[in-house]
Amino acid sequence: MDKLTTSIVGIDLPNENTSKSNRRMEGMLCAPGDAVELGLEPANPYDENAVAIFSARGIQLGDVSAERVPLIGKRMKEDEAIAVFQSMHGSGAYIRIRLGGGVLPCPIGSPMF
Repeated sequence: MDKLTTSIVGIDLPNENTSKSNRRMEGMLCAPGDAVELGLEPANPYDENAVAIFSARGIQLGDVSAERVPLIGKRMKEDEAIAVFQSMHGSGAYIRIRLGGGVLPCPIGSPMF
């Protein structure tokens, strides 16, 4: 089982849905420890290996960075991946991922662990 922290990229881009929901605002509504969903995006026009990150409310927050996609995408296809929102920090946002199942605690008030 592997745990890692990764940044959310594309948090300042508008979502493609009809509401043009604001990703950064959605991130600001997330609390440390909130569950987030990871979704493979094989039809993504920029990267067929892309992994999207969605809040518990189903709003896209952004994507996993290109550097982390090969590992995370491959492991998602092989194993269970669970993720939680970790923090907004400066101009960015972060999630914590556990590959291979299990529990992923996120201490309240801990921006990085």
